[in-house]
Amino acid sequence: MVKARTILFWAVVALTAAAALAIVFWPSAVEVEVATATKGPFARTIDEDGKTRVRERYVVSAPLAGRVLRSALKAGDTVRAGDPVAMLLPSAPVLIDARAEQELRERLGAAEAALARASAEVERARVALEQSRGELTRATQLAQQGFTSPQALERSQRDVELRVKEQKSAEFAREAARHEVGVARAALSRSQGAGSRVAERQWSLTAPVSGRVLRVAQESEAAVAVGAPLVEIGDPEDLEVVVDVLTSDAAAIRPGQPVRLDVATGVPSLPGRVRLIEPSAFTKVSALGVEEQRVNVVVDFDAPRDSWKALGDAYRVDARIVVEARSDAVLVPVSALFRQGESWYAFVAEDGRARRVELLPGPRSATVSVVERGLDAGTEVIVFPGDRIADGTRIRMRR
Repeated sequence: MVKARTILFWAVVALTAAAALAIVFWPSAVEVEVATATKGPFARTIDEDGKTRVRERYVVSAPLAGRVLRSALKAGDTVRAGDPVAMLLPSAPVLIDARAEQELRERLGAAEAALARASAEVERARVALEQSRGELTRATQLAQQGFTSPQALERSQRDVELRVKEQKSAEFAREAARHEVGVARAALSRSQGAGSRVAERQWSLTAPVSGRVLRVAQESEAAVAVGAPLVEIGDPEDLEVVVDVLTSDAAAIRPGQPVRLDVATGVPSLPGRVRLIEPSAFTKVSALGVEEQRVNVVVDFDAPRDSWKALGDAYRVDARIVVEARSDAVLVPVSALFRQGESWYAFVAEDGRARRVELLPGPRSATVSVVERGLDAGTEVIVFPGDRIADGTRIRMRR
């Protein structure tokens, strides 16, 4: 009897000691931050700064060396095609110089070639517009019969709008080229005329197109060289947005993709649409002194003029180009994902422990990522998992 009591006593002591050791050495739960996987719309964007730009501008330059008289024009003034915008007093030595005369002949030839090229562009734009209108007619008929999607019809409509703008742009360039030919011919004829007496005549330089004065490059009377810019003319109500993006990002951008344009704090974002990715890139030095290869993306406003009438030429805007959008996707914070080898994983909170699950991530933004498979909406995942978290680790959740 005594022996049984002794055995029981020591058994209780051993169990108590084991429990005390377990309490002392048993790892405590790791406090973790969790987030819930959600299901909803997702948009991957490329965010860059941009600026507005008059779609078509024309620079009136000096066809001859001489002295330009003080201009009465100011930025914002309205001019019509043929209105005088600058007065030039040519220099006599330049007009009777043989080399200068040959230069004027070459300028005339270049202007005539530019006019021929502009005329060809107008014809190309006209044919492209007719083709787009034919495709829109067919797409409309198919949509009425239910054989095509509304998105395809919308693409055809926007293609027609783009072709109309391209035709207008080509016609503007043709008129500007025709004006250049007239100026070059006048300069050549005067250089072959009355010799030094031509220097006494004031030469009136006229506006090639109707519009508004964007900038007066030379306001005061001064001597100018051949080709010196004098006045810039354009239509400030015909604006586009130019956004320079990294070439690595530009590979994902396509014409027609939607853009959100933020112009000022407190002002609602304006819708836009990508019209063109310029074919040639350029080198730009970043604020950190790193050389980057960038390319210009041209964006058209996709809203009525009244919504952006306060904007002018060279205004800064923040552009978010939507390169991929989904209406219903499983989303988790990017900080919850980690990679091991060739696979991606996340830790989920399950019954007070961390469980590692393999998943397939999809496109991501700066904050969230799409999960193609491996996680369901409503699952609690651990964000910013550290080295203390492993499969099976006891956790204490903190939201």
